[in-house]
Amino acid sequence: MSTRTFVPASFFGMVLGLVGLGGNWRVASLMWGFPAIIGELAMACAVIVWVVLAVSFACKWLLDRPSAVEESRHPVQCCFIGLAPSTLVLMAVVLQPYTHGIAVGALVIGSLGQVLFWLWRFGAMLQGDREVVTATPVIYLPSVAGNFIIAIGCGALGYESWGILFVGAGLLSWLALESIIIHRLFHASPLAPPLRPTLGIQLAPPVVAVAAWLANTQGAPELLVQAAWGYGLLQGLLLLRLLPWVSKQPFAPSYWAFSFGITALSGDALQMRHRGLTGAIADLAPYLFALTNVALAVLIVGTLVRLVQGKLLPSAPAAPIVAGAA
Repeated sequence: MSTRTFVPASFFGMVLGLVGLGGNWRVASLMWGFPAIIGELAMACAVIVWVVLAVSFACKWLLDRPSAVEESRHPVQCCFIGLAPSTLVLMAVVLQPYTHGIAVGALVIGSLGQVLFWLWRFGAMLQGDREVVTATPVIYLPSVAGNFIIAIGCGALGYESWGILFVGAGLLSWLALESIIIHRLFHASPLAPPLRPTLGIQLAPPVVAVAAWLANTQGAPELLVQAAWGYGLLQGLLLLRLLPWVSKQPFAPSYWAFSFGITALSGDALQMRHRGLTGAIADLAPYLFALTNVALAVLIVGTLVRLVQGKLLPSAPAAPIVAGAA
């Protein structure tokens, strides 16, 4: 086992939250005239963080291959590796207003990498020999989050016919996996404290599914889309109820697991309101936007504090089941 310390793949989750925050501000600037520069600054931060993480991730494979291989074989940590190509797809969304050609390249390379990773990871999972306690919301990342992110990228760059295919892939994967995860949470041992923040991922599938659908369609959202968003809102309230239990784990980068779902929940509401929807979702949009900014501010400040304290990176390899959230 390696004794070196490298950035874990789970840190790519920060990019999801920062891009989501930037997307929220892009829509808010269109609707309410808020300063557009705020959204672009969030997107710029996402690019900087992505570059740093991508270089660190590459260095891990080049300079400490045993550590990288260990992460890829870990029953929990391995799923986070899919965030590397998925966040490259999000770079396409960030860059699209500025350079379409580079954005298309990021979309194609990231999508190919994500699909190949999903085939490798999910194919291995289907061969069995997994402990039921490893079936946490982290397993959504390769097949659900990855496909929805590709769909969002396709829609943003004008490839809606491809985007819809990935909406379907992500949607049916979510429906297949959710019952497995809920069964594990109901009947197996409680999640260890370091893993509890990964429950934040549970919020993401319904609201990111809505984001993927909106990215590839026009006009007022269908009733079923609004209903799916309502399920996401329910998941958010459930996580709020569980927050005292989750927070037994002191602040760590693993809390960024909440960020993509939170930003998608508010971003969907903003998008639907911007597209002419009235009623409950539109009424909630401003409040959710404000809540999202508070939540992301807490995550950003907490991360910077840990960085200054020298406690951002794990000091040593963690025990098998809890390492994925370290």
